[in-house]
Amino acid sequence: MTSTPTPHPTHLRSHTFHGLAPGPRLLVTGAVHGNETCGTRAITQLLEEIDSGQLGIERGTVTFVPITNPLAYRLKQRMGERNLNRNMAPSAIPQDFEDRIANVLCPLLDAHDVLLDLHSFHTGGAPFVMIGPQNNTGALEPFGHAAEEMQLALHTGPHRIVEGWLDTYARGVKRRAEAASTSAGDRKQALVTDPNYGVGTTEYMRSRGGYGVTLECGQHDDPAAVGVARHAILQTLGLLGLIAQAPSPEPAEREILRLVEVVDRDHAGDTFTREWRSFDPVKRGETIGTRHGGEPITAPVDGFVVFPNPRSEAGQEWFYFAQRRA
Repeated sequence: MTSTPTPHPTHLRSHTFHGLAPGPRLLVTGAVHGNETCGTRAITQLLEEIDSGQLGIERGTVTFVPITNPLAYRLKQRMGERNLNRNMAPSAIPQDFEDRIANVLCPLLDAHDVLLDLHSFHTGGAPFVMIGPQNNTGALEPFGHAAEEMQLALHTGPHRIVEGWLDTYARGVKRRAEAASTSAGDRKQALVTDPNYGVGTTEYMRSRGGYGVTLECGQHDDPAAVGVARHAILQTLGLLGLIAQAPSPEPAEREILRLVEVVDRDHAGDTFTREWRSFDPVKRGETIGTRHGGEPITAPVDGFVVFPNPRSEAGQEWFYFAQRRA
């Protein structure tokens, strides 16, 4: 007799390995967004190798969460009931499935020192890695591990590093809140206009005294993305000394870009001028997209289009604009 699956998953599965010598505590997450499965597949490969003895965890602790949002993963889509990688915080009174996952995931983040979060993206483009701010004592994202985080980012593999997420997103959320037209009681509207909306896994990790990077391994369906994720996990394990194998050297070339603006899709009729890929260059004044009413969206200066999402919902981020770090 086969049982009918429950409407919602009832647990979050993790796998923890403790080396027999002291060392750092690493958390590796996949499928924070349910249709981004390269990390899930790479983690599954490495779990088999650890269990078979091909790979040994000698120091510290590593925890793998191959499917961080099991509802979105089951539905084969980005979100379950909302975006897990926004408004990341424990909830005393959880309102949706992702709130309940966060109530388990946040203590896991609290219990580790370093996070490697594996993602992929909608449109074509090369892999890249996202880091947090420089060391600072500001109110938005105070931080004290910029050097360690940069070292981790450089060892994950991609030569392109992107910074500036949270302050850029905070400005976007402020604009979104000022333009809000729905009632304050609308749950979805309340989420996307919350000042905490830009806080995801890595931002939460930094707020708890740790550090981490988000690795965008490639386009969702690119089979090479699994290899990118696998390489990054092994590199991180080696860098932190959890396994005996030393990491490969940092790439000789690097490019650091800073996100400077997030542009929301206001209407389902908003369209791009072409099929943009992440990091396609644009010249000042070049049209990136057109609003439903005919207004062009142009590049304010020379820069790059990042995370273009032609399927984004109205009121959600449509694309980001980046420049090279000065």
